[in-house]
Amino acid sequence: MPKGGPDGGDGGRGGDVVLVADASLRDLSSLRGRRLFAAGRGGNGRGARKHGADGQPIELAVPVGTQVSDDEGILVADLAWPGARVVAARGGGGGRGNARFATPTRQTPRFSETGLRGEERELELRLKLLADAALAGLPNAGKSSLLRRISNATPKVADYPFTTLQPVLGTVEARDGSQLTVADVPGLIEGASDGVGLGHAFLAHLERARLLVHVIDGSEGDAGDRFVTIDRELALYGAGLDERSQVVVLNKADLTPGSVPFPVEDPRIVAVHRVSCATGAGIEDLKRALFALCPAAPDVSDEEDAVLPAFLDYRPTPPTRRSYRVLRTDRGFRVVGEVPGETELEDALRDAGVRPGTLVEIGDEELEWEP
Repeated sequence: MPKGGPDGGDGGRGGDVVLVADASLRDLSSLRGRRLFAAGRGGNGRGARKHGADGQPIELAVPVGTQVSDDEGILVADLAWPGARVVAARGGGGGRGNARFATPTRQTPRFSETGLRGEERELELRLKLLADAALAGLPNAGKSSLLRRISNATPKVADYPFTTLQPVLGTVEARDGSQLTVADVPGLIEGASDGVGLGHAFLAHLERARLLVHVIDGSEGDAGDRFVTIDRELALYGAGLDERSQVVVLNKADLTPGSVPFPVEDPRIVAVHRVSCATGAGIEDLKRALFALCPAAPDVSDEEDAVLPAFLDYRPTPPTRRSYRVLRTDRGFRVVGEVPGETELEDALRDAGVRPGTLVEIGDEELEWEP
């Protein structure tokens, strides 16, 4: 400003990209159609020392139980309860206006600082359902039919294997108003622990269930062998699934005239129920048993709850600070500090808005920018 000194304001910082756990969501389908999400750009500083506005952050709602991993497979965040938040990518810092560089000996600085580039990250989102109990078993054992009978869920039901292709959640209600969440997981096959039939993707949904409901087709006569087949896959997968309490449900009791024996004796099996999803026989007894046998959710004391952060920010690798700055001058640009490598320098100058033919000062050299 002529005879008034420098009056350039600072630029606003860029917005952050934030993931928020939303209890109303059941899957990640809302993000399936897009792969790129960008927050708002910070505003430019202006004269009269007016600072630019900060860029608008963007919040992406994801289901509770979503795990966030980076491109190397390292866990970045685990959004395990409603309202949990994590900064997926931080916006860049705003550049300082020329008023910031005024000193008693340099009263008319004719340069300003360009803003820093925001973070760009490639992340993988993986949902692990949060359920009180989860239905496990071979394909066509009747898991979806059972979930329809005991809960408010309406999964697809048909008389052929692999009817269920995606996990389904249902809520079981007791007469006293209490509720349990039950997950119907697609049928497992032998080799599921090695990824056969998308086994890893399906088994992951059992990890957070406190009780496993092992559904077996009781009309086939080999209930013990069927139990052993799935139990072996649970043990091979790990994550403590082979130690979880189990309720065994022998389905299709209407197809067997007599009581079908279940020969397996295992301390993890807390109950065995014979039901018929077709006629409803044994369903009410099973519902009462689920409420009685499902382990209670772990309590969180007031002290623990008070220190539990509502905003999570997992950063396995802290951001590195630039050892240089790019300044905008009345003649072009000036790079001060430790000059980076050629590729990083080109990216920084492009972010600053360099154009072909622009003068760039690097140390004692003056170069004309050529892309």
